Amino acid sequence: MVRIKQVKNLASVDALRAHLEDLGVEIPMDERVDPAGSLAQPLAITDGSAGTMTAPNRWAVLPMEGWDGEDDGRPSDLVRRRWDRFAASEAGLVWGEATAVRPDGRANPRQLVLDETTVEEFAVLRARLDPSQLTGLQLTHSGRYARPTTEGPAPKTVYEHPLLDARVESGAAEVLTDQELDELVEQFIDRAVLAHQAGFNFVDIKACHGYLGHEFLSAFDRPGPYGGDLESRTRFLRSIITGIRQQAPDLGVAVRLSLFDFVPHTIGEGGVGVPEAFGPYQLAFGSDGSGVGTDLTETHRVLDMLDSLGVGLVCATAGSPYYVPHIQRPAYFPPSDGYQPPEDPLVGVARLIAATAEIARQHPKMTVVAAGLSYLQEWLPNVGQALVDQGMADAVGLGRMILSYPHMPADVMAGRELDRRLICRTFSDCTTAPRSGLISGCYPLDDFYNQREERIQLAAFKKAAKARLR
Repeated sequence: MVRIKQVKNLASVDALRAHLEDLGVEIPMDERVDPAGSLAQPLAITDGSAGTMTAPNRWAVLPMEGWDGEDDGRPSDLVRRRWDRFAASEAGLVWGEATAVRPDGRANPRQLVLDETTVEEFAVLRARLDPSQLTGLQLTHSGRYARPTTEGPAPKTVYEHPLLDARVESGAAEVLTDQELDELVEQFIDRAVLAHQAGFNFVDIKACHGYLGHEFLSAFDRPGPYGGDLESRTRFLRSIITGIRQQAPDLGVAVRLSLFDFVPHTIGEGGVGVPEAFGPYQLAFGSDGSGVGTDLTETHRVLDMLDSLGVGLVCATAGSPYYVPHIQRPAYFPPSDGYQPPEDPLVGVARLIAATAEIARQHPKMTVVAAGLSYLQEWLPNVGQALVDQGMADAVGLGRMILSYPHMPADVMAGRELDRRLICRTFSDCTTAPRSGLISGCYPLDDFYNQREERIQLAAFKKAAKARLR
């Protein structure tokens, strides 16, 4: 098992730098964070159709699924509370949470759904944020990870996958036809128009984390117009963007993109993650073919395509939380059904930062938002400022950290000391809870969730999961 020194035990920038040197990886960081420095400066985003959109600072809230909407896809009080905390963060860019374009595309039975029956409540949700906060909505179909009802998974996939298909609880995954995908393209476009009507500044056409939009990028063997060469593998994404440009030209379009992927991992000896297959692996976008290395050649080609369509905002992420979480959201504590990290999580942070910096430098017209930074904990602002100052990213995104410590950006920009009691320590309860059918939230650090009855259910689930792994 990998011996990991927790970040919370590294008491200074020098201590963190020394540890990174021991690991053989590089992460830029500043000794001190200037409250009025680069992170507090306005962020101008150029969209090829909507024009220039400006956020008041370089902090971004990243999209997360709460498993806590109403049964019919409307925002609930829990959703509204979360968005109120987004507002309190004072982050200049709010990348609104994953929202299904139709009910069968939900990742859980309580995921938000945008359609004609819910659009007015999305407008109310947007209005809870400050008008100055540049706000988008992530549109998605969960594809392989669709679980729209309490009856279990109902996966809809782009192609047959020898490893991931075997993980489907129901034993079968439905491969969508070309005609069904044509119809889904039109639904994405229609929902983008609704988001525009609801007051959102932009929509994100999700292409990450193993969901449907991401799976197209590795559909090398799918026949027909949606698979094969890169032109065909990006047809779904490009067709949606082109349609939005025609139907809602004043709406910005963004993409959250998994820059690279690895072979699925599983629990090995000692609970540590190991590749589920060894040797050459061809079903990963942005991979070098080994299954555990990166090659961003095709990633750059996709970004060139997006640039030609006027997409000016990209959030850089990687892999999937379902089968290779250590490259996408590095953590010391895995979810209860997950594996122990096969590497020091800082190695995963450094890998994603390096890929983000590469695309930021090679695509300077695009605004690139960095992600996967929560494991840096109290040193996140120091690294974030260095990334922006050095041109390695244009904005710093917060995901899990926002659940535990939503006002971190506000505290940094006001020159206040960080509240160490609220810093995300990557306990992963925000993932374990929904995987056990509970609402997502920071149960260890947010008293609101800690005092709910779900906390007791979560503790019982974690205990049972631990027993199964023995």
